[in-house]
Amino acid sequence: MRPPFSLITPCPFLGLGAVVLCGGFTATSHAAGFIDDSSAQLEARTVYFNRDFRDGHSSNPQGASKREESAQGFILNLQSGYSEGTVGFGVDALGMLGFKLDSSPGSSNSGLLPSSGSHPRGSEDQYAKLGLTAKARVSHSVLKYGALLPDMPLLKYNDGRLLPTQFNGALLTSSELKDLTFTAARLDGYTARDSTDRQDIRVHCKNKRYACNITADHFDLYGVDYRVNERLSAQYQYAELEDIYRQHFIGLLGNQPLGVGRLKGDLRLLSSSDSGAARAGSIDNRALSAMLGYTLSGHTFSGGWQRMIGDNSMPYLDGSNPFLVNYVQVNDFAAAQERSWQLRYDYDFKAIGINGLSFLTRYVNGDRIKVAGSDEEGKEWERDSELKYVVQSGTFKDLSLRLRSATYRTNYAQVARDVDETRLIVSYNFSLL
Repeated sequence: MRPPFSLITPCPFLGLGAVVLCGGFTATSHAAGFIDDSSAQLEARTVYFNRDFRDGHSSNPQGASKREESAQGFILNLQSGYSEGTVGFGVDALGMLGFKLDSSPGSSNSGLLPSSGSHPRGSEDQYAKLGLTAKARVSHSVLKYGALLPDMPLLKYNDGRLLPTQFNGALLTSSELKDLTFTAARLDGYTARDSTDRQDIRVHCKNKRYACNITADHFDLYGVDYRVNERLSAQYQYAELEDIYRQHFIGLLGNQPLGVGRLKGDLRLLSSSDSGAARAGSIDNRALSAMLGYTLSGHTFSGGWQRMIGDNSMPYLDGSNPFLVNYVQVNDFAAAQERSWQLRYDYDFKAIGINGLSFLTRYVNGDRIKVAGSDEEGKEWERDSELKYVVQSGTFKDLSLRLRSATYRTNYAQVARDVDETRLIVSYNFSLL
């Protein structure tokens, strides 16, 4: 009997990912699962984005007074099954395409489309990117190498515009032990949400907290998730951006019936310090955030609290979302020494017979911010609202329409700007296989 795959089959590539990829394709005649378990999903996403900076005219030294664009995107996600045998091989592909619908040079740079680089500055008419991922599975462990959309506390890809940020590297997930999941990853590059060029991994420089373009050779992550019981789970992760920062995360998620409703709690602790050569400078931050919510008959009332301790803001990767309860539509409330609180209300209209319709509103207030070069206490606040509807049946089943609005204000305008923002997102997901 021939083996399910051949390691001696000629392969013109080098590297772990190439070996997995080649091995997977040489298994065609013995890989019923490779085809039978494959899937293909296509998302068509239309986005209108309007961010009005409430600070006067376009000659403001911080840039244009408004960002306003609309664009059409398509995201094709192809996932194979695994070849037969003790070690199963497969390959995934992620194709993305974006088109400009409306834009002008004076209001471009919204994050939907790449910059044209011409003068006057505008946006490209279209752009595309393709990511391939080789994968191997043994028992309940999966190794992936290539294009990744990671969704973990210390590594959450950003999907807040037209197309998501795409990271590149290796990711191992193992669930061999009951209620325990181990994770390990190494990243060496990423492609920004509004770009087609792969870049070196780097620290995010929001509001000039850290110098922009401080890159690293790689980013490493290790973690474990433990499901204590059906009402409580715990997480621990450690990550390091080489010669820039190291970070520890501890999280607890709990839920408990209380009266006729349910109480939910979310506690997150992150500790960050500089690493190795400290190429971004000294980093000293502890971020504590917590959210407590109560759900009753479609209503959810929540309160959040967040505190930054130390001399610096919380660092995180460019292209990722910080895992903080007060990271909301515009702001993250993660400035140095900042203290912030949140009030939030959600309503699911299913409770009154309108399936697919939901609403949320929240208010976040931050103060005690240490502003570089100033003795003044920094303060900021943000108010968000979102109305979402997902079609439940018929020809356009699963079509979603989402209207999001945000108002952000701050008193330290030398690095941050007041914002009124509106986003309209229409998304349609359907299966091709």
